[in-house]
Amino acid sequence: MGYLDNSIVTVDAILTKKGRELLARGDGSFKITQFALADDEIDYTLYNPSHPSGSAFYGEAVENMPLLEAFPDETQIMKYKLTTLPRGTSKLPVLSLGVSSITLKQGASYAITPETLNYLGATSVFETEGYTATISDVRTLNSFSGVGINTEEADRLNEGTTIGTNVSKTVIGTSINITATSVNTLFGSRTQLNTTLTVIGRGSGARLTIPVTITKTN
Repeated sequence: MGYLDNSIVTVDAILTKKGRELLARGDGSFKITQFALADDEIDYTLYNPSHPSGSAFYGEAVENMPLLEAFPDETQIMKYKLTTLPRGTSKLPVLSLGVSSITLKQGASYAITPETLNYLGATSVFETEGYTATISDVRTLNSFSGVGINTEEADRLNEGTTIGTNVSKTVIGTSINITATSVNTLFGSRTQLNTTLTVIGRGSGARLTIPVTITKTN
């Protein structure tokens, strides 16, 4: 979603690739249950409390920045979501996955248990609302699921299947389980497949993306 013109309130809302995939199924799996706001376009360093024209102009440069038109690549838009944190928060929450990258052999499995640092006054904490995890190319995995969150939305995402095309898949859980593909078709003449995994704290808004590599063994 994006504002086409920041002089008037005109909103352009489009579906992401994942949304289009769910809508195309025609089985009722496409349901909008939540929304998020982001400020990807804003450069807050342009806020100028020393503006010679006074306080009414401190944010003039920020307010006049061009805004992005909505586009369907969820890996490039809404990367900086707005969140509500307790008053007096001095450090922004950050995610820790325990690893900076994941490399798996064909058919191998791996479990990820995210932690959120600097959240709600704790050094590290598991968010009770869980985490969303998005693999950018689900074809590289035999299975991809979240565990620990039992809601209708989480169950729908965790049980969903893809249509075998190059699309992302999102799951919800306090832990994320992945199993690398065991088939050779995608590799072609290559010895490895590369994709990315993005994890976002559902309460904190903290976000982390790491590379995932699948190596051919068969």
